[in-house]
Amino acid sequence: MEQSVIQRAADNIRILSLAMVEKAKSGHPGGAMGGADFINILYSEFLNFDPTDMQWINRDRFFLDPGHMSPMLYAVLTLTGHFSFEDIKNFRQWGSPTPGHPELDLRRGIENTSGPLGQGHVMAVGAAIAERFLTQRFGEWMSHKIYTLISDGGIQEEISQGAGRLAGYLGLSNLIMFYDSNDIQLSTETSAVTGEDTAMKYEAWGWKVQTINGNDPEQIRRALKAAVEEKEKPSLIIGKTIMGKGALTEDGQSFEKQVSTHGMPLSAAGASFEKTVENLGGDPDNPFMIFPEVADYYARVLQKKKEYAAWKKEEQARWEKMNPGLAEKLELFYSGKIKGIDFSSIVQKENIATRAASGAALAELAGRVENLIVASADLSNSDKTDAFLKKTSAFGYQDFSGSFLQVGVSELTMAAMANGMALHGGVIPACGTFFVFSDYMKPAVRLAALMKLPVIYIWTHDAFRVGEDGPTHQPVEQEAQIRLLEQLKNHSGKRSMLVLRPADASETTVAWKMALENRETPTALILSRQGVTDLPVMGTSKYESALQARQGAYVVEKPQGKPDVILVGNGSEVSTLVAGASLLKKEKGLKVQVVSAISEGLFREQPEEYQKEVIPPDVPVFGLTAGLPVTLRGLVGEKGVIHGLESFGYSAPYKVLDEKLGFTGENVYNRVLEMLKR
Repeated sequence: MEQSVIQRAADNIRILSLAMVEKAKSGHPGGAMGGADFINILYSEFLNFDPTDMQWINRDRFFLDPGHMSPMLYAVLTLTGHFSFEDIKNFRQWGSPTPGHPELDLRRGIENTSGPLGQGHVMAVGAAIAERFLTQRFGEWMSHKIYTLISDGGIQEEISQGAGRLAGYLGLSNLIMFYDSNDIQLSTETSAVTGEDTAMKYEAWGWKVQTINGNDPEQIRRALKAAVEEKEKPSLIIGKTIMGKGALTEDGQSFEKQVSTHGMPLSAAGASFEKTVENLGGDPDNPFMIFPEVADYYARVLQKKKEYAAWKKEEQARWEKMNPGLAEKLELFYSGKIKGIDFSSIVQKENIATRAASGAALAELAGRVENLIVASADLSNSDKTDAFLKKTSAFGYQDFSGSFLQVGVSELTMAAMANGMALHGGVIPACGTFFVFSDYMKPAVRLAALMKLPVIYIWTHDAFRVGEDGPTHQPVEQEAQIRLLEQLKNHSGKRSMLVLRPADASETTVAWKMALENRETPTALILSRQGVTDLPVMGTSKYESALQARQGAYVVEKPQGKPDVILVGNGSEVSTLVAGASLLKKEKGLKVQVVSAISEGLFREQPEEYQKEVIPPDVPVFGLTAGLPVTLRGLVGEKGVIHGLESFGYSAPYKVLDEKLGFTGENVYNRVLEMLKR
């Protein structure tokens, strides 16, 4: 009887999945139908969660990689009571909680936004690291498993190599991945694009690998049990599944294993919706239903999960009573807040590179923000995250006592893992590399912005002043690209990212303060390779003066009376503007106002009166940027003049490049006089 209801539950998931797609006239039914057996066994027999408290910190996590298989996830979460029939009937419709690819929704059991193939399972690796980091500090009582499902497409995406390598290297035995291997992808069979031995690949990376019939409940059960019991390696279960399992044509012939069912409704793919639903034991006239015996079965399942969660929460309460200090720390970790950090006490040397200033800040934060995890893509000695590493240790095989992750040369992997850490909760992820390599990270940065994850990016070597390394290492258009996310709103209607390019060491300290206090979006710190002259002090101290950066832009130098011209920039260019202003005042007697604009997005959220005070609307504005001129257009206005870089960089010492490309006080002086003549 139990085995029969398990089959009925899997078929129920298939019917709900294909019915969603059919009603929407859009979607991917085939993979969901093939993966139904696994997702049913996972949710009913293995995945620990509290149905009444889906954000319980010690729940197991399930990360879906192939977002196109969302109908399968929505269907099983309908069986658990977290989606209604009305929800799934409105699959892919405006305002529905069931979009075409799942979007983060913890209350309903959606642990991650997925869609771009490959990223979902890498988030799972990041979550597994966070879980091990926390259990090493608070005890195995809070251990839990991280499950993920990957498809043929995710296996093929290059990001899977970084995830597979690192998970094996670190011995993440808490990570269990099911590979839904149905030999079909969107436009071809997989045999048209690959002949690799996936099992051998993952075994070489140090994974425990099992290959099973992915539609056989007993084989799934045994494989999951073995994976749960594994203590040394991450687990890969290769489940050979049937695309479109149960699909029939109008004349009752099998329509399984067809490429067309991957990406279109069954009726459009060549199958019969009605005959398929009937074949799976459902009613074509009422496919949006839960079979009574399945409803009874899942009611019993959910009761057991509630009882298990209650027992675990009682265990936590006993631990908290015995360990009040640790309990307070755990609560702080999950609050996302920091305390006890006096940023004004961070000592910065004069006229240093902002990457070095970032290193000085990190050295102070190490051991004090105890849940800060810093990662670097083989550049820790260049991006100055090594200042943090010197105060802790790097993660090793099943050793998460330190707080540093050496990722190796895998920037996209690093960014997606940081997303997974943030999604898990309890830790603050930061990751460093050269700014030009943000190009590799952009897909994961975009998802962080969409999910509103407080990930911190440490991007150094921010401009053509990288110098002799040449144009491949000299970012030009990257700042404009990243700052677009300051203009793009997330689904809460807020700015989707905070992008900070500090103008000197003190602004860098403040930028770190802003980053750690920003829990609503990702934060980018864009930092210089070369030394930068400190800005004039407008206050009681350099730090107090730099605190004005929290308003996005502020006046660095203010003349007596109304200014004749405004000079605006950010990062290294602000000190160049100060030098130009000095010449304009000395040689021409002009009243010059210099503005440091660390974040236009943040500046535009300030009161209009403040914005007009910083950049008066009736005064000519000159902008200086080491990036594309469009980066400053919003601040300078259509009538203003911007000196920026409109080509790729060149190889030469940075001071030579400054001269050749016009990034000097003298050129600012000349360009402003030309502008004022016009």
